Amino acid sequence: MITYYTDGSASPNPGPGGFAVIRDGRPYLIGGESNDSLVNRDQTTNIRMEATAILTAMHDANGQPCQITTDSEFWINVLTKWAPSWAKNGWRKKSGEIKNLDLVKQLYDLYDPTTIKLVWTRGHAGTELNELADQWANRAREMKLTNPILVDQL
Repeated sequence: MITYYTDGSASPNPGPGGFAVIRDGRPYLIGGESNDSLVNRDQTTNIRMEATAILTAMHDANGQPCQITTDSEFWINVLTKWAPSWAKNGWRKKSGEIKNLDLVKQLYDLYDPTTIKLVWTRGHAGTELNELADQWANRAREMKLTNPILVDQL
């Protein structure tokens, strides 16, 4: 099983952003708001970068069994609790618009609970690979990256 740790960063929030994917214990992919995004790269949010990191890991796994560990309890809830009913209701919710719907739909289309295990970890609590993902997400933000690149190509 492939193991991932993911993290996103935006500073200020909103502002320039970056994300990182740690695969099997090693820095693997980093990037930022993609060139084809509806959101300006310099005005992204931490929430969007967290989602983009998870999405990048899902694309990388390409249907293979994997575990994605993230400090974004929000995105785990989106995928496991809220998106199923939003999808059934035509991507609407009673309380108003669904923010970041572009990412919600992409994530939900790829999420398969039989092959993808989502695990929450507390951020900034000393979990080694979560801290490593945070460091690389900040580095990606500082480098003003867009589409994901392999760390080995830096």
